[in-house]
Amino acid sequence: MSMLDVKNVKKIYTTRFAGAKISALSNVSFTVEEGEYVAIMGESGSGKTTLLNIIATLVKPTDGQVILDGKHLDSMKEKELAIFRREKLGFVFQEFNLLNNFSVKDNIFLPLVLSGKKYNEMNERIKPIAQKLGIDDLLEKYPYEISGGQKQRVAAARAIITKPSIVLADEPTGALDSKSTDELLKMFRGINEDGQTILMVTHSVKAASSANRVLFIKDGIVYHQLYRASMSQDDFYRVISDSLTALTSEGGDNKGGDNK
Repeated sequence: MSMLDVKNVKKIYTTRFAGAKISALSNVSFTVEEGEYVAIMGESGSGKTTLLNIIATLVKPTDGQVILDGKHLDSMKEKELAIFRREKLGFVFQEFNLLNNFSVKDNIFLPLVLSGKKYNEMNERIKPIAQKLGIDDLLEKYPYEISGGQKQRVAAARAIITKPSIVLADEPTGALDSKSTDELLKMFRGINEDGQTILMVTHSVKAASSANRVLFIKDGIVYHQLYRASMSQDDFYRVISDSLTALTSEGGDNKGGDNK
């Protein structure tokens, strides 16, 4: 079942002073099935972050459609989008976006508080998540008292406690050391294996190799895609690295191609 359907999405920005038009996305189409774990890669300026922001309902496309969990996002009003974003989307950011004057527990509870959930329900929801993510002994601490890797685990807990339709991750390993990166990617694999749909934007080949499919954005389009299938993570890492080398070199002609 398709969780996300992106159809012919275009995004053109107009500069404030010169009035020049800049095309961030030319014609992007792809689907993400329920329970998939998909990574999006591309060089800086390729449009991948713009694409994630459109899916997150933070930016409106110039043209095209985004259908998420059966909802046509382009036809929803701002108030509806705010509710949809809060209840259906989970976010994991590179810089964690935790509130230092809130405890770890209260940071995780925040989206549920905004949704008007009762404390008993929030407490029941956090227990299995905190245990699974290995942060049950951190709940009474504050963000400034824990490590970067632990902060990202807290951010992931906050993202999934609402039981979102999809988790959107923007460079989630970008601020982490190697050990914390390994732990986070293992955690992402675990929550995906539990059925959580994940869409991740990343520059990191290591992060992308933890996914089941990788989309490459180039010149504002989905230029190429790879499927992990039965490959090990190490083998998928090598295939992704080779593909990036080919796609960034002159004369790459794999437009629209894939491997299955």
